[in-house]
Amino acid sequence: MKKIFFVFAAVLSISLSAQKNSAPAKAPENWFNLSNANEHVHGVGTERTYSELTKGMKMDTVIVCVLDGGVDYNHEDLKDVMWHNPREIPGNGIDDDKNGYVDDVYGWNFIGGKNGENVEFDNLELVRLLRPLDKRFKGKDANAITPSEKADFDQYLKLKAAYDVKYGEAKQGLGGLMGFKQALGMVKDAIKKQRSIDTVMYADFAAYVVPETATKQYKHLVSQLKKFIVSEESWKDIHAEIADGLKQLSGMLDYNLNLEYDSRSIVGDHYEDATEKYYGNNDVKGPDASHGTHVAGIIAANRFNNIGILGVAAPVKIMAVRAVPNGDERDKDIANGIRYAVDNGAKIINMSFGKSYAFNKGAVDEAVKYAESKGVLLVHAAGNDNANNDLITDYPNDHYLSGGIATNWIEVGALSWQTGAKIVAPFSNFGKTEVDVFSPGVDINSCKVDGGYIAESGTSMASPVCAGCCALLKVYFPELTAAQLKSIIEQSSDKSMANTKINCPGGKKKMIGKGMKANKVKFGTLSKTGGMVDVYAAFQLAQSMQKK
Repeated sequence: MKKIFFVFAAVLSISLSAQKNSAPAKAPENWFNLSNANEHVHGVGTERTYSELTKGMKMDTVIVCVLDGGVDYNHEDLKDVMWHNPREIPGNGIDDDKNGYVDDVYGWNFIGGKNGENVEFDNLELVRLLRPLDKRFKGKDANAITPSEKADFDQYLKLKAAYDVKYGEAKQGLGGLMGFKQALGMVKDAIKKQRSIDTVMYADFAAYVVPETATKQYKHLVSQLKKFIVSEESWKDIHAEIADGLKQLSGMLDYNLNLEYDSRSIVGDHYEDATEKYYGNNDVKGPDASHGTHVAGIIAANRFNNIGILGVAAPVKIMAVRAVPNGDERDKDIANGIRYAVDNGAKIINMSFGKSYAFNKGAVDEAVKYAESKGVLLVHAAGNDNANNDLITDYPNDHYLSGGIATNWIEVGALSWQTGAKIVAPFSNFGKTEVDVFSPGVDINSCKVDGGYIAESGTSMASPVCAGCCALLKVYFPELTAAQLKSIIEQSSDKSMANTKINCPGGKKKMIGKGMKANKVKFGTLSKTGGMVDVYAAFQLAQSMQKK
């Protein structure tokens, strides 16, 4: 799924982005492009690379595909870096380039219908796999199962158990968040009464004095709130977090986990036919392009317009391929999205999505092999479950069902701008064999739909930082193959923290005296390289390879 869901298990359990506002320190501006050598922050060194290494060098324009939930191609920082299909005449309703896609000016939308309607929400893959089995076996006595049905029935029980856990977590999370909203509302009502005001601002909250007659529980509630809400910014943020959390968790129950909901009729394809390619529409923005727009900005926001942010790579053109809804992506759409990008000139594809189950991994594998054969690099987010990817299966991945591993695939974990033990994002997945490298992914400021900018966190942000670095290399060294790009990124990664003990994402807590301390692990054990993306070193390595 392209969005992260946080479970509000207790009244004061709030999401990571709200919690970070209680800290006095903030991420340095443009930190993901900065360097440890110059600014003492573990960005990828983009600015240093441009200022010291690229002057006077010839550049090629590189097309990077953002395979995601849509891109706002009119954003002030993206409109001039969008890919335009040179063989297509916009808006004439004709497939001018005869590629099977009518008016694909900026890319293509594989989760839309010919009538212009678009899929916004979809199920989890778990639900799509469970649905037909639930219709067959719901309420059926296990003793009535025939030998020919046993395998399917066992799969049904396994999927149903996983579904029940997820549904229970979502219900609990929604209930907890609603309880938190109610508790905050109770405090605001008390402030209004005490101060004779209609609207409560942060200053009113900060000045609020709890009456001596209040219950012990109420006093504790206000005390805890004041630990988290420490500024006007965090006062606004916590209200935004509540609204966003309610929206996400309600969507989880109404769409993602709803066995009765199926959006595929909107697309109108023959879903079981994985070979079908020509469906969808040309609306690459779609109903919710927030995620893909943020990703696109990280990669290539205009570096020369003196507004907004600085993308990692230039000159780069962003090709938008919409295939990821609010829910789990479908394998057929991802496979077709990869093939479309390859056939239309993309050299790098960013994939900031993932799921726990697959419907047709073989179709995706064939598309990855196709990209591999054409020298196209795939950069994929490792996931936001603070899980060890060596111990779980996350889709899509670089392991072919037929055997072998893709040579054109980079799996990326997320770094924080903080140093020392907190350098790895607490939500990031990791894995000594399944994650290749880490890249900045916390408090990354990038483009917002319909204009403006917003800071977001996730391996969804770490992946495009890495993809942008690969694009930067490809701009100056166009002869590099996908396998060589991957090798250069890995070899040149900054391993200075490899032996440093850091907080392991999701590490079990151990009681130490009256406090809690996260398990510590060496940073180098969390990925194959034990390193962090360093485009400055990567550029130098590419130069030395070119000389040889």
